[in-house]
Amino acid sequence: MKPRLPCLFVLALLLLARSFAAAPARPNIVFIYSDDLRWDSLGVVQREQGAAARFPWLQTPHLDGMAAQGVRFRESFVATSLCSPGRANVMTSRYGHHTGIIGNSRPLPENTVTLAKLLQEAGYTTAYCGKWHMGSQRERPYYDYVASFIGQGRYTDCPLLVNGTETPTKGWVDDVTTDYATRFVAAQPREKPFFLWLGLKSPHGPRGGDNLPEHARHLYANEKSRPTPNTGVKAIYLGAVEGQSAQAAENTQQQEAQRDFHRHATAVDGCVGRVLAALAQTGRAENTLVIFASDNGYYLGEHGIGDKRSAYDESLRVPLVMRAPGASAARGVTVDAMALNLDYGPTILDFAGAAPLPGAQGRSLRPLLEGRAPADWRTDYFYEYFKEPQYAVPTVLALRTTTHKLITYPGHDEWTEVFDLKQDPYELKNLAGDRALRGRLQATLEARAQAAGFVWPEGWNARGDAPPSTKAGKKAKP
Repeated sequence: MKPRLPCLFVLALLLLARSFAAAPARPNIVFIYSDDLRWDSLGVVQREQGAAARFPWLQTPHLDGMAAQGVRFRESFVATSLCSPGRANVMTSRYGHHTGIIGNSRPLPENTVTLAKLLQEAGYTTAYCGKWHMGSQRERPYYDYVASFIGQGRYTDCPLLVNGTETPTKGWVDDVTTDYATRFVAAQPREKPFFLWLGLKSPHGPRGGDNLPEHARHLYANEKSRPTPNTGVKAIYLGAVEGQSAQAAENTQQQEAQRDFHRHATAVDGCVGRVLAALAQTGRAENTLVIFASDNGYYLGEHGIGDKRSAYDESLRVPLVMRAPGASAARGVTVDAMALNLDYGPTILDFAGAAPLPGAQGRSLRPLLEGRAPADWRTDYFYEYFKEPQYAVPTVLALRTTTHKLITYPGHDEWTEVFDLKQDPYELKNLAGDRALRGRLQATLEARAQAAGFVWPEGWNARGDAPPSTKAGKKAKP
């Protein structure tokens, strides 16, 4: 009888080879980040809202399709509703009181450990296209490929820094940066995974007219948005009086501004569609994690506001759609667990098999994407915003739970607001006079602030005031 050892050895090698062949490759990762896009500025959300939809005519077919192929988070929020802090929240998974990015004027220190650094170290090729917006910063630390503009840039013929060289461009900036993004995707070798961050300028102002691509300028010409119960009801820090009646309709100028906002939203959807098409055309769609989100929400007349920053839901809530790689990934699922922008970095690094961010204050959303809801998942979170002297919004520290909200304005106890969000989703009836409810929420706010390691930025005080030097334009230290 011949010895069986060589046969067993060969069989073991075959089984080992098969196991390696079956092991999924590390996914590519694409993160698409819109600017100022509201949580409900998706066609799929408008259809879901039915008779309560404010913009029932809005069309975002590519994002709707992505939601049908992946997971849409209904309860998605930001830690600070502002451009630069939002980006730093994502890059570091840390609050602004830790990173020092509490306004729009400070660059991100080049030695900051970000998700891009950890992805590079894990063997990913990293690319950044589009809006960065950390003051006028020119550096894009830890990105191998860059096609990005400085500050807010401009919508038409915006110069880009392409791998360090200032490069003139022609056309609508989000189309141009999407061009660079899709060319990057097409150029990547199969044997190495990539991470692409595409930062879109839209729908940040100025909007409309020449700030839109030609194909979007005349969309929704005869459509009108519906007012909400809080349309025109002033925020408490603007002198609101409880019981104010909402304005019944919006004037022609406001209606056109809202159409312009959503023309930009539909143009954003077109950019998303082009990226998804590039992944499909290069055979990468099945092995790419795609995430779409926005840096903050935006008011369109609710609470008498047309901006963001403060802590009503129109400002805090953002769209979040994820399409996970693999044939077994969830498809067409909606998730009601509370997600934060602090979670994006941990989620990306989890899928990449990379090291975690040091001191991360978010957590990976991967279990929720895979249909596993951890028993200890958050049911509330801490929100912060530090006053900028050129804006009316005061400093805000707030608690948002799945059912209630407490908004405090340090130094202005008389403005404190408490809302029962299940009974009062438009945040009209202030329950701050309910001492028991307010006390419970205040205790939770203090606990969450402590857990987040909250400290006032240097020079600020418990009234939420910055020193005169900061108000005069000098930068506060973190």
